[in-house]
Amino acid sequence: MVVLGDVGRSPRMQYHALALADAGAEVDLIGLAGSAPFAGVREHPNIHLNRLRDGGRPGDAGPFVVPALLRAVRQAVALSTALAGRRHDVILAQSPPALPTVAVALLAARLRGARLVIDWHNLGHAVLALRLGDAHPAVGVARRAEAAFGRRADAHLCVSRAMQRALAERWGIEAALLYDRPARQFGPLAPERREAVVQRLCHRLGCDSTGRPAVVISPTSWTADEDFPLLIEALAHCEARLQAVDRAAPLLVLLTGTGPLRADYERRLARLPRARVHAHALWLSPDEYPAMLASADLGLSLHRSASGLDLPIKIADMFGAGVPVCALDYGACLREVVRPGENALLFSSAADLAEHLCTLACRAPADTASLARLRAGAAAAAAERWDDAWRRDAAAVVLGDAVAHERA
Repeated sequence: MVVLGDVGRSPRMQYHALALADAGAEVDLIGLAGSAPFAGVREHPNIHLNRLRDGGRPGDAGPFVVPALLRAVRQAVALSTALAGRRHDVILAQSPPALPTVAVALLAARLRGARLVIDWHNLGHAVLALRLGDAHPAVGVARRAEAAFGRRADAHLCVSRAMQRALAERWGIEAALLYDRPARQFGPLAPERREAVVQRLCHRLGCDSTGRPAVVISPTSWTADEDFPLLIEALAHCEARLQAVDRAAPLLVLLTGTGPLRADYERRLARLPRARVHAHALWLSPDEYPAMLASADLGLSLHRSASGLDLPIKIADMFGAGVPVCALDYGACLREVVRPGENALLFSSAADLAEHLCTLACRAPADTASLARLRAGAAAAAAERWDDAWRRDAAAVVLGDAVAHERA
């Protein structure tokens, strides 16, 4: 069994590997090097990690297509070499990237007699169109290649019902739906533990902890499908409004993770006034991230879906930690997992986001009660965990006839 995905940025593929290993499979987890997997994956005796070098990302300025093509070729060579090592019964590949990951996985599966299962996280050509525009010839090529390679897989999973419908209608692909669910390491913290984590965080960042800040955490991969300009505008609005409120708590906004746009937006964040609003980019290890997330008053999702069909896994993590989400509203697909006013707040503009953040910082009694209701709704949304959903919705798809025969 082999699982292909971006090890550093794709918890879902780590969860797949862990579920398969717990079911008794020997798993090769192959993906780009980056942040380390979480401890359960690193320490599992049935999981063998193979972390490939990224080969560098095309820069934000200058030509894009040629450097991106060269990077894809380097990744294809590295991935082909990794897959040539052992014989596998099943190859489970994350898409995007369809190129080169799915193309190489399809070739390896056909040469070695393995089943290929694609887990559709998004549509790769839609992500590419964020950079090049939908009319660019490279986007058209990517769209046709993604459809052609995708149709030849043996089975499919996807992250949303909207994506399930789109794959069927556009490309004739029948995919089983597997929603992201929180893994077991995510759970709420007792109030005293939350306060201790916040105090350590303030000390780590050099913040004044005499007044307990309102903490907002936004896990991000620092990519073009996150609306950072909207956040920066909202934080500027918050700073101006909170300076006029005597009893407002400080607002501490953390953007965790690493990715291609981080350095640029760190510079922009550093230029913001920091009298009442403190925004920091902070890298957290996979082992410290769950507790830090659970210490937050509110989770923030800036994800603006390239396709309108994907769902950010960070929302599942937030619910698992008992933290309600404040999410950029990008359409009906998002409401498959969030319930505005029940476990989430939605915004569509910088002014909307600033309103939610300022309300959190002001902490009027009615607002505190509303936040408590949202926290309860978030915890209720996390009643089903990843391993339960995986056994029900994915095991037979990934493992094929062996599981079907066992259940018969």
